[in-house]
Amino acid sequence: MRSWRIYWAIVMTLMLAVTTACGGNTGTKPQEGQTGGAQTGKNLLETIKQSGKLRIGTEGTYAPFTYHDDKGTLTGFDVDLGREIAKRLGVKPEFIETKWDGMIAGLDAKRFDVVMNEVSINAERKAKYDFSDPYIASKAVLIVKDNNQDIKKLADLKGKKAGQSLTSNLNQIAKDNGATIVQVDGFNQAIDLLLSGRIDATVNDKLSYLDFKTRRPDAPIKVVDETDTGSTSAVLMNKNNNELRDAINQALADMKKDGTYLAISKKYFGTDVSK
Repeated sequence: MRSWRIYWAIVMTLMLAVTTACGGNTGTKPQEGQTGGAQTGKNLLETIKQSGKLRIGTEGTYAPFTYHDDKGTLTGFDVDLGREIAKRLGVKPEFIETKWDGMIAGLDAKRFDVVMNEVSINAERKAKYDFSDPYIASKAVLIVKDNNQDIKKLADLKGKKAGQSLTSNLNQIAKDNGATIVQVDGFNQAIDLLLSGRIDATVNDKLSYLDFKTRRPDAPIKVVDETDTGSTSAVLMNKNNNELRDAINQALADMKKDGTYLAISKKYFGTDVSK
């Protein structure tokens, strides 16, 4: 009897060892493309198309790029471009209005897929984020009254009064050319002072000037000079979303090819602002 008990003890021990080896992982094996039940492997473009919407971060307070019209409808150059890009991706745009100070943080937190808010391309941003191809370019221009014959180029600012925002790089251009700086809060105040004769000129953004002349074509001011180089702006997105970036670039290229971009550009600026 004892030998049989020893025999069965050995058998049971061996069976338990086999069972433990084969069934140690009692959970369900994740399917391909899943880790612990969480979906992985989809790129952002695929996620956008599956959701049916492109989430676009924008200010809504920065005319003529992104603002609300008299009826309260969100509109602007960047907004129209965003709507057209979404359409060409086969989805609907969802604009998420955010103050500029929180715009980048919102992108970091993935509250939106892209930012379209006249975001300039620079080395600091390129180190952390990806940009689409540039969709707008702007230079600094020298603006004077249309009857001014003394100021014809930036160098003529020496000893003249220029209305400038002190924190702007445009202010530095005026100072470098010898202007006496009169502090202003922004473009509109600079133009008011210019029209009233309290300043001689202002160095300002070309796009702001074009927008102003679109709205007030009879205003007696003119551009007499501009800088050789300027800044470009593009769609901002998180890195490693190459499929989305390429799709947006294709949409922009197609818009320029079929005339859609030019129509939007002329609507807000009266000219092609892509270069």
